[in-house]
Amino acid sequence: MTDSIWGYRDSAGHRAGTDLTGFTVEAIDGTVGTVDEHSDEAGAAYLVVDTRVWIFGRHILLPAGVISSIDFDRGTIYVARTKKEIEDSPEFDRDRHIGDDGYHRLLAGYYGAPHT
Repeated sequence: MTDSIWGYRDSAGHRAGTDLTGFTVEAIDGTVGTVDEHSDEAGAAYLVVDTRVWIFGRHILLPAGVISSIDFDRGTIYVARTKKEIEDSPEFDRDRHIGDDGYHRLLAGYYGAPHT
């Protein structure tokens, strides 16, 4: 298991190089949205999730460490957080925050260590 919130956990079943765009993202208590883009970069892996089905017009950035598992057959990513935790996460601006170290530190502090 990785000790970084910005890396995929070994138990998540992530396959490096796999395109996760369009996968459904499921929180512990329901659907969050779909993957709009993602990064596999070591130490900076994340998902950008379009929440239009849940929170109209909002995108969120989820560190890879919150992913509990990936079901490639169903095209579904399961995250070890509730919808409320995700909804209350720091506001994400795709034009400013993708490569912003300060925002990544803020998110790491918010989400803390990966949940098991």
